[in-house]
Amino acid sequence: MPKKYRLLVVDDEDSITFLLQTEFEELTDYEVDVAQNGTEAINLIQSHLYDVVLLDIKMPRVGGIEVLKFIKEHSPSTQVIMLTNVVDMKTAFETVKLGAYDFISKPYETQQLLATVKRAIERRRFMIETEIMKNELQRVGGSTVLIGQSKAIQELIRNVRKVAPSDAFVLIQGASGTGKELVAHMLHQEGSRRDRPFVAMNCASIPDALLESELFGHEKGSFTNAYTTKQGLVEVANGGTLFLDEVGDISPATQPKLLRFLETGEFRRVGGTAAMMVDLRIVSATNKDIQAEMASGRFREDLLYRLNIVTIKVPPLKDRKEDIPLLVEHFLNRKSKMKKMSAAALKVLIDYDWPGNIRELEHVIEGAAVLSQNDTIEPGDLWVSTALSASSPEVYQASQSSIAPTNGTISGEPQSLEDLERVHIEKVLNHHSFNRVKSAETLGITPKTLYLKIKKYGIKTPN
Repeated sequence: MPKKYRLLVVDDEDSITFLLQTEFEELTDYEVDVAQNGTEAINLIQSHLYDVVLLDIKMPRVGGIEVLKFIKEHSPSTQVIMLTNVVDMKTAFETVKLGAYDFISKPYETQQLLATVKRAIERRRFMIETEIMKNELQRVGGSTVLIGQSKAIQELIRNVRKVAPSDAFVLIQGASGTGKELVAHMLHQEGSRRDRPFVAMNCASIPDALLESELFGHEKGSFTNAYTTKQGLVEVANGGTLFLDEVGDISPATQPKLLRFLETGEFRRVGGTAAMMVDLRIVSATNKDIQAEMASGRFREDLLYRLNIVTIKVPPLKDRKEDIPLLVEHFLNRKSKMKKMSAAALKVLIDYDWPGNIRELEHVIEGAAVLSQNDTIEPGDLWVSTALSASSPEVYQASQSSIAPTNGTISGEPQSLEDLERVHIEKVLNHHSFNRVKSAETLGITPKTLYLKIKKYGIKTPN
């Protein structure tokens, strides 16, 4: 069942709160709370997340402006519509400058008020989607569609569609680069929460000290540099789906807090005392052997059982090689529509076992599109790992001749694995202008591992 939009009506006139609550609850899209004064409103806002607040300006003791300021500081995405008398119009304009979405004059027209509330909800959705888009552009790009006709991928799609309509928590297991996030996207899009946010968090890329703050948010002044209140991703995703990628990397110190949240839907911002509730579907993913992690004591048994109400396993690319031609066509259309893959080059790609899975294939296609001097990509244009090079002498010789010396001279003679790894890392770093996050994603390793390899090989980064 789709999540209802939550409204808070704040007015010291019983007749106003009763009428507004009755009118909106007659509609199927809304659930409504009421507060008779500013103090009640602030208490409710501290413990609940609202899409829209209908707020009277003139109230005794704590007025509407004070409540508006509190909302803007503690729940920035909540939209506020001020309820005002005609004599308060100047004050109403001032509230817009303070962050109110709009104001409605009393006595109000029902259709006008309803239209304003709908616009406010759309504005909140736009704000959240913009914030999510910023995060997504920093992390990943590309398609959100599962591509393939193999038996393995079709079975995966059928399983996803069986599970999607429910709100059951899902654990997605699979090696790095197999497309676990695409499966999570599909679970969201095929479910009843498709019109609400899909928020992804990579647990492995966030330092442990910041993970709790990123997940649950923090209050102003809760730690050094916490200059403003920040809403956590659980608040941003409220009503939708929260995707916890690489959940197996969450530290033992943070796992109990996540478990409590999963069991109750209740959380506190870092530095805060008020408990808040959200309604989310949790989808998580890991490339680790989570059962082995649990047996070794690195992952809580009760947390695992809470996360994997349903488990979906994503097959590696080596088990669905018949999908490689479709994937190659898809990536070529995205990277370079003028290029085509020769039959010989395609055979090399099909014969390779792809330890980096679809992500590795995508990067190989991207590199080949750059290296190829003609409209057709040949085996010699496939510059990738030594394993793929070794699968075809033509690929190996061409890739060796394309290596440019950087820290030392690389000849055409056979090199050690460490030498080849160093050169490949340098090539990827240069391709991404030494952006370590993007380079680590391309290499299929964590930024921390990349940093250690840069130190190990003495790779010099530009100033």
